[in-house]
Amino acid sequence: MDAIKLMTEGMLKAEKPVVNVGDTVKVHVRIKEGERERIQVFEGTVIAKKHGGISETFTVRRVAYGCGVERVFPINSPFVEKVEIVRLGRVRRAKLFYLRDRVGKAAKVKERIK
Repeated sequence: MDAIKLMTEGMLKAEKPVVNVGDTVKVHVRIKEGERERIQVFEGTVIAKKHGGISETFTVRRVAYGCGVERVFPINSPFVEKVEIVRLGRVRRAKLFYLRDRVGKAAKVKERIK
């Protein structure tokens, strides 16, 4: 049991990003192409969070060229450089899968004011 605990402590990030469902975020992802590496930014709305602990993930959705694109990012992945929060969203659901069926302004999430 102690070996598992020690192994998972090394894999967890020191500063875990605080991401909530409904927020608009910019995820900086490290992409390897052959020998080279670069940072790609994926901006969208967080529509789901899953699991907890070391296997925690969040799903980000955006519409690019009229086509919906969703990506699932593990929070503790070494490929996720940083997560910037662009806008805080005010929602009353844990999963926002209903946004997949909406188009245009209907797919917007209200902003949460601090």
